[in-house]
Amino acid sequence: MMYDFILIGAGIIGVSTAWQLQREFPGCSVLVLEKESGPAQHQTGRNSGVIHAGVYYTPGSLKAKFCKEGNLATKKFCTEYGIRYDQCGKLLVATNEQELARMTALVARCAENDIPIEELTARQLKQCEPRISGIGALLVPSTGIVSYTEITAKMAELVVHAGGEVRYNSAVVAINEQVDHITVQTGTATVTGRYLVACAGVMADRVVRMMGIVPEFKIIPFRGDYFLLGAEHNQIVNHLIYPIPDPELPFLGVHLTRMIDGTVTVGPNAVLAFSREGYGKTDFSLRDSVEMLTYPGLLKVLRNNLKVSMVELKNSLYKRGYLELVQKYCPTLTLADLHDYPAGIRAQAVSKDGQLVNDFLFVSTARALAVCNAPSPAATSAIPIGNYIVEKVKVLVDSDSASRLPV
Repeated sequence: MMYDFILIGAGIIGVSTAWQLQREFPGCSVLVLEKESGPAQHQTGRNSGVIHAGVYYTPGSLKAKFCKEGNLATKKFCTEYGIRYDQCGKLLVATNEQELARMTALVARCAENDIPIEELTARQLKQCEPRISGIGALLVPSTGIVSYTEITAKMAELVVHAGGEVRYNSAVVAINEQVDHITVQTGTATVTGRYLVACAGVMADRVVRMMGIVPEFKIIPFRGDYFLLGAEHNQIVNHLIYPIPDPELPFLGVHLTRMIDGTVTVGPNAVLAFSREGYGKTDFSLRDSVEMLTYPGLLKVLRNNLKVSMVELKNSLYKRGYLELVQKYCPTLTLADLHDYPAGIRAQAVSKDGQLVNDFLFVSTARALAVCNAPSPAATSAIPIGNYIVEKVKVLVDSDSASRLPV
């Protein structure tokens, strides 16, 4: 059959987009292709589960816009469909004078992004978090926690209930765009549709190349290692505990996260991974590694961040270094408190000139649109991102003289 829309990827962005396409084009036929055996198997299901507020993001950026809208939309979705979430709030803790100065800059950023916060003194911090040490903190009340795997599964269920199809174990190997249709080949079948939306995460650049576009970026995988605290520490904090981020570094730093299942995790760090989907510390893909290490953009990133990269690698290999990052604000934790926990992979787009792409990035053809970079807070932002993609798809449909979509 001829599908109206084919989507690649059953992570939260792909499924959110499919669900919203059905709402925008009632009666349309939708097919979601996913190479894994179920939804949310990669970035969506391997993160901290935080409903972010948007504290850090540049005013006016898509990150800032999507995150603020997504915070509200995620909670609304959870309320409507009976998915548990907890608006526990987040504390960004300053442990020295330099971090306290950086905290002042964050206060200004929150004001620009219209995000309610509360500044806490060291005494107030100790009152609300007795086990956390710091000389000041920012309380962000609107931050929460949830299972994004559960949200994605519910969205996939809604897609199917509305007449769509989610087909698992269907890795895309080729894409062929014609004047009036687009053909997608998987390992087991060939399907045809009027329009294509690709939300391929860590494989985004390869899918873009299948679309006939030479990507001006490459996806570089960064592994994020987590640890789980023992059950005796499930009540160690009342909020999420984050360090004050260093503006010179691309990632937020190791934090203590209350999970929706009642446990507490520590992490993640950010270590260059030698396999795009290799979650173990020794996992290695020859293809991924050769592509990555021969890419001029990555070599420039490593050269500009060599010291930081070495420290991250050391802390990944030696748990004591990792622990020291946490002990800055939670000094009572010991090595024995850190238990193994599944790692995640962050798909980071890097430009040829060695810049980390920090905002959302899309490319399109006459019949296809690909999400090229969906950085954190992509899970929080999945509903507004899906809406944004739908608006872009509407432009493709409106400019297509052969469009036969239902109205």
